[in-house]
Amino acid sequence: MADIPIRCGWRGMAGDPLYEAYHDTEWGVPEYDPRALWEKLVLDGFQAGLAWITILRKREAFRTAFDNFDPEKVARYGEADRARLMADAGIIRSNAKIDAALQSAKIYLAMRDAGEDFSEFCWSFTGGKPLQNDFSEIGQVPAKTALAEEVAKALKAKGFKFVGPVIVYAWMQAVGMVNDHLTCCFRHEAVKR
Repeated sequence: MADIPIRCGWRGMAGDPLYEAYHDTEWGVPEYDPRALWEKLVLDGFQAGLAWITILRKREAFRTAFDNFDPEKVARYGEADRARLMADAGIIRSNAKIDAALQSAKIYLAMRDAGEDFSEFCWSFTGGKPLQNDFSEIGQVPAKTALAEEVAKALKAKGFKFVGPVIVYAWMQAVGMVNDHLTCCFRHEAVKR
């Protein structure tokens, strides 16, 4: 029998192949691609009030519905596209979240067109490197931090919505701006390196 790796103790993850694969290969790995950072920020906004596994199970449907999160295409969506998204049972159908996603594509492009790289903007808050935490128990991991509040405030100032400090901290963890894999988790040291 193969050894089962020790993972972070996320509720509902044990035995769920999709959730375990996300934890093992994606969560906490530093992401520097601006489009991928934007996609993950949009998805974290859709998560508001829901469990991440809900979004993870719908991620491919989101990618299909939002033209693989191509900001050029999403920024051009009109009322017909908005209606199509609201009718799509494969994604989270929320007027406010869909409107926020569409607006965020325009903001992303406006930043780019003004010479501001979204990745550089995001990573500027950590000096371009992941912050390393050494939490040994899941209860030690914060829901938000002062830095997440600062990033949330900066994103809101740009016009982004659904970017409160709790959502932003979850996003920062997901994209590897902070390494919150528990010290007992087999991914902690690998991500740290």
